[in-house]
Amino acid sequence: MYIKQCTIQGFEATGSDNHRAFQPKHNVGRNGSGKSNFFYAIQFVLSDEFNNLRPEQRQSLLHEGTGPRVISAFVEIVFDNSDNRIPIDKDEVVLRRVIGAKKDQYILDKKLVTKTDVMNLLESAGFSRSNPYYIVKQGKINQMATAPDSQRLKLLREVAGTRVYDERKSESNQILKDTEAKREKIEDLLKYIEERLSTLEEEKEELKQYQKWDKMRRPEGIQGAYPYRERREDQLNNERQDLLKKRAKMELYVKDLQEEVNGDIDAKGRIETKLEKLDGEISAKQHELEEVMPRYEELKKEEQNCNHRLEQCEQRRAELFAKQGRGNQFTTREERDKWIKKELKSLQKSIKDKDEQVRLKFKTQVNRLNEDITTDTKKNEELEARMAKLNIDIEQMKDTVEGQTGVITKLKKKKDELQNERNTLWRQENTIQQELATTKDELHKKEQNLRSMTGKVGNTREGIDRVELCFPNYRL
Repeated sequence: MYIKQCTIQGFEATGSDNHRAFQPKHNVGRNGSGKSNFFYAIQFVLSDEFNNLRPEQRQSLLHEGTGPRVISAFVEIVFDNSDNRIPIDKDEVVLRRVIGAKKDQYILDKKLVTKTDVMNLLESAGFSRSNPYYIVKQGKINQMATAPDSQRLKLLREVAGTRVYDERKSESNQILKDTEAKREKIEDLLKYIEERLSTLEEEKEELKQYQKWDKMRRPEGIQGAYPYRERREDQLNNERQDLLKKRAKMELYVKDLQEEVNGDIDAKGRIETKLEKLDGEISAKQHELEEVMPRYEELKKEEQNCNHRLEQCEQRRAELFAKQGRGNQFTTREERDKWIKKELKSLQKSIKDKDEQVRLKFKTQVNRLNEDITTDTKKNEELEARMAKLNIDIEQMKDTVEGQTGVITKLKKKKDELQNERNTLWRQENTIQQELATTKDELHKKEQNLRSMTGKVGNTREGIDRVELCFPNYRL
């Protein structure tokens, strides 16, 4: 994949429509031919340096010339996608960015898209958002070549996109924290429901005991049972309404919890996929580094040899000049030999000190690289442990959801039992009302029979008084 064509209109120093076709490999040009303009325009579309521009910044990017005022500008890049590196089933992909005083839009293949969509598309094609290494400015190569090993290792990590994974890890930690808080809240609610069910069981036993004693004393006070049953029925209705509300609330909690668990599972899958992709990219970069390092060491060794030969030549030249000047320095051979031994001893000491410095520097670099490797290994182990804990938490959340389903089933069963109990009370109430109606009819018939017996008025009055005494609340 490469940039096949770039079109600029109204952007920066380019006023009119200006487009240029590019070659797959190298593109060069003379001074003043507009290379910097095209480079700046491509950087404007692909990099994050021009993200979230204010109105005055967008206005400064528009062309300011002597002609008509430019109100909008655009930069259009045509990618050759014959290798399908961009996940779009086309051989050419056209990306355009349009800016104005009040607008900043991205258009992909004549369709309006967002900045996030463009960045995600570029990432899927291998363009890193954390470090845009695909745009190399002047002086960047020299800076990279002279940088220490630790900085180059940091650059490789940024190119691999590990910062994106760190952000995903922080999001996963926040999701786990929220899930743990909601799980504790559900446990408190379950504890309250269990306590309430225990209280209802005790009330149920009390009701059974009351019904037992109520049957024993019904002939003595049948008229007092009806108000109690009305009160009990109202109480049971209230309990039933409360249980229905709790049941609906629990169902909503279980549904929300299930959605969160599903979201955690999806997030876990995305993280694992991203981690596998990052591992592959890191392996590829390490392989590339292994291929480049032998050539680098060879060039470094060649440079050292050249420096060594240069030093030898400089030393030989100095010796020749010194020898030429020492012809008149020594008067005897003994003085010359003494001076040579002294210089030889000084050179041996310098060589020994230089060798010690080189060994110490090499040892320091080796220790620093070992520390970096140990740190990377420890971070990798921590990430694997975190992933294992995430799997355990997801399984626990699944068990919690299954437990909530069992609690709802128990609540449904309890509701059915209370419904049956209320129906039983309704039947008992109907029976009592029928008994009361029968008693009223019999009493009415007795009163009529007693009144029809004119010869026994005294006895009739006495009988009526006794009946009224037995049933004072049902007097006609």
